[in-house]
Amino acid sequence: MITFRPEEYRHVTYAWDDAYAAALDPVERLVYRSNILGDDQRITNTGGGNTSAKVMMTDPLTGDRVDVMWVKGSGGDLRTSKRGNFASLYMDKLMALQAVYDAADEKGVKTPIEDDMVGMYPHCVYNLNPRASSIDTPLHAFVPYRHVDHTHPNAVIAIAACSNGPALTQEIYGDEVVWTDWQRPGFDLGLVLQAAIAENPGIKGVMLGGHGLINWADDDKACYELSLTLIEKAARYLEEHDLGTQTFGGAKYASLTDAERDAVLFEILPLLRGMVSQQNRFIGTVQYNDAILEFVNSHDAARLAELGTSCPDHFLRTKIKPLYVDWNPGAEDAAALLAKLESGLVRYRQDYAAYYEACKHANSPAMRDPNPTVILIPGLGMIAWGKNKSESRVTAEFYNNAVAVMKGAEAVGEYVALPRQEAFDIEYWLLEEAKLKRMPPEQSLARNVVVVIGAGSGIGIATALRAAKEGAHIVCADVQAAAAQATADQLTKIYGMGIGVAGTGISGCGPAIGLSVDITNRESVRAMLQQVLLAYGGLDNIIVTAGVFVPPDKSGHISDDKWRFTFDVNVLGGYIVGDEARHVWEAQGLRGSLVLTTSVNAAVSKKGSVAYDTSKAAANHLVRELAVELAPLVRVNGLAPATVVEGSSMFPRDRVISSLVKYGIAHSEADDTETLRSKLADFYAQRTLTKLPITPEDQAEVAYLLCTDAFSKTTGQIFSVDGGLNEAFLR
Repeated sequence: MITFRPEEYRHVTYAWDDAYAAALDPVERLVYRSNILGDDQRITNTGGGNTSAKVMMTDPLTGDRVDVMWVKGSGGDLRTSKRGNFASLYMDKLMALQAVYDAADEKGVKTPIEDDMVGMYPHCVYNLNPRASSIDTPLHAFVPYRHVDHTHPNAVIAIAACSNGPALTQEIYGDEVVWTDWQRPGFDLGLVLQAAIAENPGIKGVMLGGHGLINWADDDKACYELSLTLIEKAARYLEEHDLGTQTFGGAKYASLTDAERDAVLFEILPLLRGMVSQQNRFIGTVQYNDAILEFVNSHDAARLAELGTSCPDHFLRTKIKPLYVDWNPGAEDAAALLAKLESGLVRYRQDYAAYYEACKHANSPAMRDPNPTVILIPGLGMIAWGKNKSESRVTAEFYNNAVAVMKGAEAVGEYVALPRQEAFDIEYWLLEEAKLKRMPPEQSLARNVVVVIGAGSGIGIATALRAAKEGAHIVCADVQAAAAQATADQLTKIYGMGIGVAGTGISGCGPAIGLSVDITNRESVRAMLQQVLLAYGGLDNIIVTAGVFVPPDKSGHISDDKWRFTFDVNVLGGYIVGDEARHVWEAQGLRGSLVLTTSVNAAVSKKGSVAYDTSKAAANHLVRELAVELAPLVRVNGLAPATVVEGSSMFPRDRVISSLVKYGIAHSEADDTETLRSKLADFYAQRTLTKLPITPEDQAEVAYLLCTDAFSKTTGQIFSVDGGLNEAFLR
């Protein structure tokens, strides 16, 4: 077999570092090999493929040296896996399972005994390792080599999903890689591999029809290099046969300009999210890279999209097929596109129900959500949907892979998707259903997009953190862009970006983004909401914590322009936000909520804050008015804090000192700001019935709850979180 020097690889990245690997133990070397394979999306998709190493280790009971196979466990991802993501099993016990399998009266692919074998893997676990073994475990155990890589490279799957795949495999690899027809992964496929190796001594790998590549070696570095070499050879072969401008039959439509595309997306995304979220809310990812646009704009897109995907990993996320919308971007407008989307979704659901009815078994799980997770639109690109941002990015990534597979297969033959029954038996596999049922219940704000305005400080930061803890996707918005981004970065550090490598522009984001917004400017609010649509496909809840207090001069007054500014931020801003967001809420047709932060000052008359207090009184009534205006879809409630000094942008150092002087509280101007704030907070606490300081977290708890189903029947109300100020009791 032709081998390549590290610098000669063109279609994969050679990343092996001898010095780094030499410092690792055998299991960590497996983790390292897995990570560098997974880092290259041309080698395997997120969550797909698996690797293994058979390692001599000490038995914790006997002290004997035993052969242990470490293999990527169920649900792991090669790119991000750590040692804890790998299962470890005694090799002698794994091999003994063959006798158990052989003793069954009925055996073979899809027989009861094959699925029953998965329940036997825990009996083979080494050293009480809690990581569950994947269904691919036999594919590694029954290969008589120390190291095995199973990958899903686009270039290889293009051969595996091609009408003349066996002949192409022979042409590309000679006798060193053999073809096996499609078979659902499991115990029996492990035996098929074992037999193929026995019947073809010296082979280095197997092309799994419709699935991917598996190869092996007795040295881990050699196994890694073999994986790269096999992928590179397939990619070079496809490159030599590339159809250029005639790919997918050539272009039928032209892409829209950036401005045209965005205008259409802003119009259709909230409506589309509502359409696909009839059973479950979805989070979107928009992709319009060159590869996707080449596909959706082509003559063959409709035909190929209807065939569906091939690799099992793909259609578990992308469903049996995408929805392709035959819209002419050069001759039809957004209204025509929406009409085609609506009718297309009706047909898709009918097709999916028919597919389920035709393929189901007596013990099949109930039909799942029949809405598409991938929507293809000429001129625009792809919109993928998932239960969260991470999943929608994975879905988009997988369909990008599917497009690459179809491109390669169509260049050297004809693309062949899995038969519908085979696809169904993967999608509705009882083992997959059991895995879904073991997942924990969804959190109270899962599948929700929460916009926190004022997220750059104080109550806003606390609210963003609290809502994110409940599974929400958080848009951190603030007049200070850097402060908003800092909060988003904090959330991303806590929760990570998630998996999946897809999304164009802001749509490639994770569970939190930072945006700038001036709520007194309607265009600024509209632009912010448009970015939310591109990032997540829609929005569900808005919490406005932004507000302003202008300290009076020594006479207790503020200038007229500061009066206007106070009302602009504290009243007009909340109205603009609600008025602009209503267009999204109404288009989606999904229930949402708006929380405006007012103040207990709205109910208390006192000297020195007349502009602030009257603006908050107006904000209280704005809550009631908007509750009427936005009903029945959107609930509107007010959060009325009092004297939240800690971390508040409305209590800068000069205001804190002024208040300490005003109330005669002993202090030193040499004290740091937080010490001074603590003194003032303690003073305010003593004026309350509970005698406890009010924190941003206290406000955040109520703000978050008002967005949940716990308050699904409550709207138009003001909730005071003030420690108990009887002067502020609403009358």
